[in-house]
Parts: sequence; C-alpha cells; structure tokens
Amino acid sequence: MLFNVGDYVTRISHNHDLIFRIKEINDNVAILEGVSIRLVADASLDDLEKYDKNLLDINKEDRTLYEKMQDTFELNRDQYFYLPGKVLHIDSDKQYLNRCMKFYKDMNIASFGVVCLENEVYLKIKDHLEKIKPDVLVITGHDAFYERNDSDYKEISNYKNSKNFVKAVQSAREYEKDHEKLIIIAGACQSDYEELIKAGSNFASSPRRINIHALDPAIIASSICLSNKNEPIDLKKILSRTKYGKDGIGGIITNGTMYVGYPR
Repeated sequence: MLFNVGDYVTRISHNHDLIFRIKEINDNVAILEGVSIRLVADASLDDLEKYDKNLLDINKEDRTLYEKMQDTFELNRDQYFYLPGKVLHIDSDKQYLNRCMKFYKDMNIASFGVVCLENEVYLKIKDHLEKIKPDVLVITGHDAFYERNDSDYKEISNYKNSKNFVKAVQSAREYEKDHEKLIIIAGACQSDYEELIKAGSNFASSPRRINIHALDPAIIASSICLSNKNEPIDLKKILSRTKYGKDGIGGIITNGTMYVGYPR
C-alpha cells in the first residue's frame, strides 16, 4: 500500500487504538503524530492501515469538551463583570496549538500562542514571559515514556521530552517563583509527572504515564482563568473536565486568576 505524508493511519500491531497523521516517511519507517492525542511515534509502513478521514470529526470532539466547560461556568453577567486571567501557551505542535487557541477564544480568554520546539523552550521562555506577562503559562508539545521495567518511570532519561519540559519550568520559575503569581501547566503524553511538579509546575502530566488529549492543557488553563482569584480551586473538579481525568493530569490546589467586579 502506498502512503504519503499527511495520510491518516492506524497501527495494526496496536489494534488500531489511535488515529495518527503521517508526519514524515524515512525509507520504510513513518513518523506518526496523534490526531487528538499528544503523541509522536514511529512505525514501519507494513504496520499501518489507512483511515478514512471522512470518518474523523475533530470539531465535534473539541465541541464536546467545550460544551462540558460551558456547563460548568455559569456567570451572572446581568450584575457582575469578569476579568479572566491571561494565558501564554507554548506548544511544539502548530496544529495542536491552533486547536487550543480556538478553545481559548471560544471561552473568551485572552491568550497568546507560541510555536517552539521542546528543546528550545527553556532558552526563550523568559523573553516571552517578559513580553506577555501571563497569569497562566502552558508548556506542552509531545512526549513519550520508554518503559523497560517497573522502576523505569523514576529515570527522566527514559522520557522523550520530559527533561526539556523540566528545564523550561525551572527557567520560568527563575522569572517568577510564586506559584500563585504564575500558574504553570506542563507536560504532554506520558510525561514525568513527579519531576515536573518538583520543578515548579502547578499542574503536570501524566500521573499514570498515559496519553493526554490535545486540548487537556487548555482545559486546565481555561478552568484556572475562569476561577475566582480569591478562592481555592476545586482540584478534583477541574481535573475531571479533562479527557482522561486524574490519570492524565494532576496538580496542586491554588487560587484562580479571575477578578469579579460589580456593578456591570
């Protein structure tokens, strides 16, 4: 079967569990990018089967997550006015970033998006923070955990990009140490959750080393931005809004970033 860059495919060896887009083809090996899951993988062309893109409705999937958020935040706009927090979202994947930026726009949240490779974020992050001065910082892209035995999850070298995410979080914390003044959400699929929290993240993936949805970081960021600045968040409730809940993302209790004013 002939494959081309941009084709939608599934992996036979994984029982067609995820839908990917072919990013590159080198000899007989394809570099795959998850359509909705923040995962980059490789597979031989013999292991691939084409997926009918007409069966794929990304907008419907994103809309379902958006509607779940809308049902949660009922704001009394007749009497009060609201000033949500501001987001700086740094992502290595332009397509995922575009989906997240649309999500922020739909939620009426001021957001700024930057495309940057995982291994370069720590070098550039302070400049972006100085320029945007966000309330919430998202650092995401792609990651993977290369499991070999039960103890491998403790070694950060067994992750594709967790070390890069940790360095980026540490650099951001050099800019702002206070977890309340700058709320950081970091990681991607299967990331080293414990090390990202230790580095200074308020929220991180992935406690169970599972894949996360493309919009999961944006869902957490939006939830924080739309939560009252003077009240601690309901941590379990916020995590439950993501695609895979507490298995995919965890974090610490913090206050929201939204100011509430009266009268409107």
